[in-house]
Amino acid sequence: MSSTEPSSTRRPLVLVHGLWDTPHLFRRLVHRLEAHDVPLLVPHLPHRLGAVPLSTLAHQLDAHIRERWGDDMEIDLLGFSMGGIIGRVWLQQCGGARRTHRFVSVGSPQRGTVTAQWIPAWLFAGLADMKRGSPLLRSLNAEVQALEQLDCVSYFCRWDLMVVPGWQAHLPLGHVSSLPVLTHQQLMSHPRALDALVRTLLGD
Repeated sequence: MSSTEPSSTRRPLVLVHGLWDTPHLFRRLVHRLEAHDVPLLVPHLPHRLGAVPLSTLAHQLDAHIRERWGDDMEIDLLGFSMGGIIGRVWLQQCGGARRTHRFVSVGSPQRGTVTAQWIPAWLFAGLADMKRGSPLLRSLNAEVQALEQLDCVSYFCRWDLMVVPGWQAHLPLGHVSSLPVLTHQQLMSHPRALDALVRTLLGD
């Protein structure tokens, strides 16, 4: 887990990685944000190839945030891919929304993805949580009141082959925008995607 000290002028930012990823995924984004003295927390959430339920990972995220910044400090949150669902569970079901200003969802299957549709829940519970119409996603999308007070922003890749259909990879409220990239991973690596993310994250 990597972190930097809080800044007096910037809200702390938590970055949540996705499936088959580690905090290293964010290295390019972190490099840009550190130039602006953004306090960062980039926890590692071991998901065992998608076997760990996303609610379990959300509680692990909660523990990391509380350990780093206590119970009340206001933060921003960005989740990439599966990390956007983990972050949303934390916001809506672990009380995280009460201390969060901005939530940025990047390439996250907020309405599920066809690529997870035939995954058995008994074997890969976390992957099954991302099925279209999964109990977890139905619960999150049925009760979005916790998100209504947040600055919610969603970015997606229209041609995403990991989250299918890519154009549905967004939250049910807030600003939604397609990034001019061709692949899922480019959402976190392409300079044009990083430009857009940094502008959003540095905004008031």
